[in-house]
Amino acid sequence: MLAEFGNVLLFLVLGILFVAVSLAVARLLRPDRPNPEKLATYECGETPFGSARVQFNNRFYIIGLMFLIFEVEILLLFPWVMVFQDIGWFAFLAMLVFVFLIFIGFAYELGKGHLQWDIPRPVIPRYIEGVGVVEDEPEESSVDPAMKTKLKP
Repeated sequence: MLAEFGNVLLFLVLGILFVAVSLAVARLLRPDRPNPEKLATYECGETPFGSARVQFNNRFYIIGLMFLIFEVEILLLFPWVMVFQDIGWFAFLAMLVFVFLIFIGFAYELGKGHLQWDIPRPVIPRYIEGVGVVEDEPEESSVDPAMKTKLKP
């Protein structure tokens, strides 16, 4: 039995050795001519500018989490449907309670406003040649009058 583990160990060692030798030979044979174009960050052929650290709207995260939660719950309905005739009325009532809880969660998300997309737009920085990154002020219609004094420098 120990000899079988020896075969596995030999296979792993030969596999690791093969990968290491292949990478070493490739490194010796490949051309190494770095230039600014090769070292630039690839962004679909566009010249990158500004910082990559922009505020990301967390509504996308919330919608993604809600999708995962409700998708997993709906996936639990499929096996139940397949064996519905075999499990009887008790399981039917249990599934009604389950679907009711899903509905309560959905109503809660609606009530919290996580499904509303007409929230004022965020401040998006833009690049101006010779100036740098500038943050535009939000449109006048989306700014609360009490906040206008706080936005002005």
